[in-house]
Amino acid sequence: MNKTINPAQVAGEVRLPCSKSYAQRALAASLLCEGETTLSNIELCDDTSYAMDVITGLGAQIRQTDNTEYTIKGGLNPIADTINTGESGLATRLFTPIAALYDKSITITGKGTMMRRPIGMMIDPLRNLGVQVETDGYLPITVKGPLTGGETTVDAHVSSQFLTGLLMSLPLAQQDTILQVEQPNSLPYLAVTVDLASKFRIRMEHNGFKEFFIPGGQHYAPAKLHIEGDWSCAAFMLVAGAIAGEVTARAMNTLSLQADIAIIEALTKAGAVIITTPNEITVRYRELNGFDFDATQRPDLFPILAVLGANCEGTTRIRGVNRLQYKESNRAEAIYTEFSKLGMRVEFDEDIMVIHGSQLSGGTVDSCSDHRIAMAAAIAALTATGPVTITNAQAVTKSYPRFWEDLETLRVKQ
Repeated sequence: MNKTINPAQVAGEVRLPCSKSYAQRALAASLLCEGETTLSNIELCDDTSYAMDVITGLGAQIRQTDNTEYTIKGGLNPIADTINTGESGLATRLFTPIAALYDKSITITGKGTMMRRPIGMMIDPLRNLGVQVETDGYLPITVKGPLTGGETTVDAHVSSQFLTGLLMSLPLAQQDTILQVEQPNSLPYLAVTVDLASKFRIRMEHNGFKEFFIPGGQHYAPAKLHIEGDWSCAAFMLVAGAIAGEVTARAMNTLSLQADIAIIEALTKAGAVIITTPNEITVRYRELNGFDFDATQRPDLFPILAVLGANCEGTTRIRGVNRLQYKESNRAEAIYTEFSKLGMRVEFDEDIMVIHGSQLSGGTVDSCSDHRIAMAAAIAALTATGPVTITNAQAVTKSYPRFWEDLETLRVKQ
């Protein structure tokens, strides 16, 4: 699917989808409960839909009780020997240790770009914790538990998602566990994991996310949770307001633990007008200036930060490029290759992406089947000198299926 976006001003309000990071963790916790959990404000994107399919395959029973509310009867009792996590890196690395709680072989597979993303960091820790593992470092992976607990080291340099999977599964192991974490990254996502687990009365202790102590023999208690809005999706609409008018994101937790709430910091540094309340945020255009920002712990912001930087006077420097290689695309390469087609001036200085403020032009951009590249290109089009056509624009369904509709409602009609 191709989508053409014409330059435009924006104005209005938008209600963002639920956080897929919280939603997938909550679905995993609901599976591990012995009882019924109610999750509200669940809006299905591709990744969340796959997570629902996974927990069903692992034994959960799901009943939709309202438009965005689901009741889940938990209990890990797999009805399938293969589960498919789609293109979700989180679901893959989250549900592999959970499947390893079971004492029979289960194969985890996926599709598309997920088949090329590395999972080798899971092999040794799982084996050290009692699991039989078969994989060549990429999907598919077959695990046979039970996950017994103990002590191991986890390399979280490439991704913290596998660590999240261990943190959510190990409370059910027989033994206590000590995890030593090398090069912990994406620390806000680990904070989300610890917070979510606590809502199900799961206890774990950590020392600055570098060492975890997880008591074994715990039980997930059923809960009633409202899943908060997604700051990763909000970032695109808020930058639209900063460069092309005014946008209010409603029903957002402005005290959230989500990593990408840091978009507020970036917009502040750029000089945008920002008004917040506990439940919403408004961003309004004024002249913007280049800024320095460390995105190492929040790499998903890179594509939209590049667009923001291009609309600033002067130079923007974004640190954390080394986190971009193993996403849905090689995002550093995608930003350089695709956004350069619109006249964006992008350079690299070791781990820093340098964006020079400049007038963007119209053109054709390939999303590289990456939802964040597609959405960032659409926002870039708002201030371009001509229309921008995005190929493979259907990629947005991975996280924000109604993105195109929401963007259209914000456009000021001439």
